[in-house]
Amino acid sequence: MPKNAERMAEGSTSQARVRDPFSPGAMVVVTLGNPRDKFWGMILALAPEGLSMSGAELASFEDLVLMVKDGESVSPAVVFFPMHRIERIELDLPDGNLPSLSQRFLAKTGIEPAALLGSPGARENGAEGNINLDTRSRSAVRPSEDGE
Repeated sequence: MPKNAERMAEGSTSQARVRDPFSPGAMVVVTLGNPRDKFWGMILALAPEGLSMSGAELASFEDLVLMVKDGESVSPAVVFFPMHRIERIELDLPDGNLPSLSQRFLAKTGIEPAALLGSPGARENGAEGNINLDTRSRSAVRPSEDGE
């Protein structure tokens, strides 16, 4: 394979990643209008109608971190924002020496945000979505049917 063809193949792969950075599973910060608000979380779906995501209001981020750190039961909000309310969607990325919110969450709790915000098993099995976090093992645990 000629070197130019290899570079073109590499370029198309990186372009594919750059073309759709806001795919399901991406961690983002969303700025909303009417009323003005900010929301941090993981994209579940992005469509012309709006954005579905799992997360928390940015104003509640530190409270969420403390709850997870203390091993309290946490229910991430699963929300839909119609496109007319969305002013901006930005990837949750570090800014120079400042860590991203996801990196801060991981550093403070020891848990990947995707493990908490994704939790597809809880939704698929019809559970309420409450997740108990065992901070000793740093894993998400679904409540059992009989409450044990």
